[in-house]
Amino acid sequence: MGGKQDQNEVYGKPAKYDPSFRGPIKNRSCTDIICCVLFFLFILGYIAVGLVAWVYGDPQQVLYPRNSTGAYCGIGENKDKPYLLYFNIFSCVLTTNIIAITQNGPACPTPQVCVSSCPEVPWTVETDQLSQPVGQVFYAANRNFCLPGVPGDMQVLQSLRQELCPSFLLPSTPALGRCFPWSNSTVPELPGISNTSIAQGISGLLDSVNARDISVKIFEDFAQSWYWILIALGVAMVLSLLFILLLRLVAGPLVFVLIIGVLGVLAYGIYHSWEEYRVLRDKGASISQLGFTTNLSAYSSVQETWLAALIVLAVLEGILLLMLIFLRQRIRIAIALLEEASRAVGQMMSTMFYPLFTFVLLLVCVAYWAMTALYLATSGQPQYVFWAPNVSLSGCENVPMNTSCNPMDQPVNSSCPGLMCVFQGYLSTGLVQRSLFNLQIYGVLGLFWTINWVLALGQCVLAGAFASFYWAFHKPRDIPTFPLSSAFTRTLRYHTGSLAFGALILTLVQIARVILEYIDHKLRGTQNPMARCIMCCFKCCLWCLEKFIKFLNRNAYIMIAIYGKNFCVSAKNAFMLLMRNIVRVVVLDKVTDLLLFFGKLLVVGGVGVLSFFFFTGRIQGLGKDIESPQLNYYWLPIMTSILGAYVIASGFFSVFGMCVDTLFLCFLEDLERNDGSVDRPYYMSKALLKILGKKNEVPPGGKRKK
Repeated sequence: MGGKQDQNEVYGKPAKYDPSFRGPIKNRSCTDIICCVLFFLFILGYIAVGLVAWVYGDPQQVLYPRNSTGAYCGIGENKDKPYLLYFNIFSCVLTTNIIAITQNGPACPTPQVCVSSCPEVPWTVETDQLSQPVGQVFYAANRNFCLPGVPGDMQVLQSLRQELCPSFLLPSTPALGRCFPWSNSTVPELPGISNTSIAQGISGLLDSVNARDISVKIFEDFAQSWYWILIALGVAMVLSLLFILLLRLVAGPLVFVLIIGVLGVLAYGIYHSWEEYRVLRDKGASISQLGFTTNLSAYSSVQETWLAALIVLAVLEGILLLMLIFLRQRIRIAIALLEEASRAVGQMMSTMFYPLFTFVLLLVCVAYWAMTALYLATSGQPQYVFWAPNVSLSGCENVPMNTSCNPMDQPVNSSCPGLMCVFQGYLSTGLVQRSLFNLQIYGVLGLFWTINWVLALGQCVLAGAFASFYWAFHKPRDIPTFPLSSAFTRTLRYHTGSLAFGALILTLVQIARVILEYIDHKLRGTQNPMARCIMCCFKCCLWCLEKFIKFLNRNAYIMIAIYGKNFCVSAKNAFMLLMRNIVRVVVLDKVTDLLLFFGKLLVVGGVGVLSFFFFTGRIQGLGKDIESPQLNYYWLPIMTSILGAYVIASGFFSVFGMCVDTLFLCFLEDLERNDGSVDRPYYMSKALLKILGKKNEVPPGGKRKK
């Protein structure tokens, strides 16, 4: 007797009866004030980083291309000229790649000019046009592709020598704000460059960025089917809500059907493995004949593989059967809690739509970080230097190459052929630029911390609402009028610091995982097998640690919502309470996971099947008003509907899962606090009392003694 008591006290003493306890306490004080102050200071710093990025950053450097003079195409004086034309784009193709072009702007050693439209027909300067004026050859023929300010009376030959006008034009397609030539265009004869290399450059260029046609078709498909996608998402919402509400009636049969289904699948696996093993055994196909091979599919043709599968499946089948026999009482408790959770959700329907508020907050966090990171990445000023295609030519000896210049002053020196002021990069000098990496790290930390805090806020608020449901002695009469808003106000007012504390612990582990993934990605090509094994072990340990912290935080937030204590005390009490009832925890967790998995499968699968039959036009006789639209890619709205259905189902079922966890902790405390007497009646439902073989001595309709 004493040994059993000592064993139970290893995980803390059971909760004692408190006559003043009526559910989530109202007289509470602020918790984890130091972490709350630290969190607010961090948020102020995060806002300051955003202000610094907004002052010094210029996202136009990413959104809009620059011409040779440093002016943006598509805005300002070039508002009607949104595209950038390269005079000789092959100098870019043969020296760099398109990703570098997109990120660094006009870094190609060739002039660039903003144009209203890309060339549509091929053209090359003829020999007899070299002596003609620029106005006649270019402007009069509607070829407005010269640099700004080139006089119309200048000879074409002189403009080509100074690279003020292009010597050829190719049919081009706008992509990423730049004109890229067609792959089937006629390539002119260019000195020093073979037609083969040009064709390869064009092909590679278009393979990388020519997604314009696909993007247009995708946009057209969304424009044609967006309202049908919304209808599919509405169906997913209705199915999710109905599934949760129907659990009050079918939770028990559904759980047993799912368990029997798992047993049936395992039984079939055992039968199939035995048949394969018997056939291969009669043939004498042994692993000794196969030997070692890296072709894993070859092992399916030896008897030892199927014998191992037979043993594993038989062990799993036996374990599951033993669990059903010896844990049937706890499975019944889990089913009753699921039914009670469905009842709680039905009484507080507003909780089902709280994830929308959480989603908006998460969207704000991600959008703020993305904009801050974009502005920080473009905080440097553009730098231009002198460049010439051949510095050994006469007239270029006295030109200071690679020194700073002003692109607005071109042409600088006509004695050096091809001399021009080109973009080199963004300056890294200055306080903001020197601290750019640290500011980006600060932003990433802010992203993780704020996201985890928002998720913690949602869990704590829902826990407070559902706890008020459980600890209402007469349901629904004793349930507070506005349980969700009351829980939100309490949580935000008193427990911001505790939520920030739990979110910070989880954030540090997630940051460590990100750093480890980055190191693994950088060293993947140089690692030996031992190093890869150690790295894999570290990653696995951090993954397990993150899962454990999420589990502990979730239950700590429930205790915070009920008792209003700080994070560490709440986490300790929740952990000890769960360890005192570890078997019930495992059973409830697995039954809930199985049920929610089936619910997601039902919602997502149902929406996916309906979307497939509708968007592929396989549902006939619906009438002209609801005919399936004509689509370029019918799989696009189908996949969008499936993804949206999964997000919606996850949102609804996350609320239901939080409800189950909250009611479960309340149920465990109810067992420890009360004994069913008039002074200490149980708060649990009649179904749970019946399963446990307990009863309340309070007469029907009576009140508990105060």
